[in-house]
Amino acid sequence: MKNFKSSALLTILIVLVISGTASAQSQGSYTYTYKPESQELYNTIVHMDSLYFNAYNTCDMDTQTAILADSIEFYHDRGGLMTSKKDLLDAIKKNICGKVTRVLVQGSIEVYAIAGFGAVEIGLHRFINHQESETPSKPGKFVVIWRHINNKWQMYRIVSLHAGN
Repeated sequence: MKNFKSSALLTILIVLVISGTASAQSQGSYTYTYKPESQELYNTIVHMDSLYFNAYNTCDMDTQTAILADSIEFYHDRGGLMTSKKDLLDAIKKNICGKVTRVLVQGSIEVYAIAGFGAVEIGLHRFINHQESETPSKPGKFVVIWRHINNKWQMYRIVSLHAGN
């Protein structure tokens, strides 16, 4: 039942993100400006994002291990679903360390509170595959559901979309 609720929440979140993007595009002259409801929560999540991806970019596996929840679910538009923290960390170590750098699209992060649970982070990022080119990829969307438990923020669910790169 717990996995069903988690999957249902993630599905609803993805539909909202996609439909919000589509409706904003269909409005033509509509301009969207994001302003965080809580600047403190926004700053916290942006800081956690920077801590995690600094560790990702420098192959600091201890920091990544600490930030990823044991019950992580990583949804990748090309690679599918990964639910093993160990397998995810092994894949990062094998395929990312020293080979790929994540670059955040500045100003793209949005953060929304999830009452009694944590927060949702939505943003854009690019990747540099140093084995292929030093040119960053096209921006891709990402969604991270952050869980706040025992005074600690953890990445609980991650969706990574690459926009046809």
